[in-house]
Amino acid sequence: MATKIVVAGGFGVGKTTFVRAVSEITPLQTEALMTRASEDTDDLTATPDKLTTTVAMDFGRITLDNDLVLYVFGTPGQQRFWFMWDDLVRGAIGAIVLADTRRLTDCFPALDYFESCGLPYIVAVNHFEGTELFEAEDVREALTVPPHVPVVIMDARKRYSVVESLLATVAHALEATPE
Repeated sequence: MATKIVVAGGFGVGKTTFVRAVSEITPLQTEALMTRASEDTDDLTATPDKLTTTVAMDFGRITLDNDLVLYVFGTPGQQRFWFMWDDLVRGAIGAIVLADTRRLTDCFPALDYFESCGLPYIVAVNHFEGTELFEAEDVREALTVPPHVPVVIMDARKRYSVVESLLATVAHALEATPE
């Protein structure tokens, strides 16, 4: 059985890294170089070394069990590419909203989107080195995430951490829509 999970969140939160860390195939990445044209649009304050950005999607695949394959789709983070989200979400059983505690407000559009379309989602706080580590419940409160939505702390660079987030998403999707 194959199923689809979508990874969304703000610009530079780690969606491409997430997909790359877990994919058992060479991931499809639609990265483009950052140019001066985006300087007025893309805030690089928290990610000054970022040189590329996703312009369409990231795609990877992971086999979790003999009978369960996950297709993982990463959305572009900038508002100018949000028009693609409807197509990327079609057929998904659940979503992961990646959050960066240095700029939590960047994940509000993804939270609002998944709430409005009724797709089960979890919040995965991508802990960046050198930043303060917050408890999941503190992030839940700051984002006003409902109690039934799982909030996990993870590291998008580490495969085991990404797998745990995917498993939490599948479990939550099964609870929310058991058919």
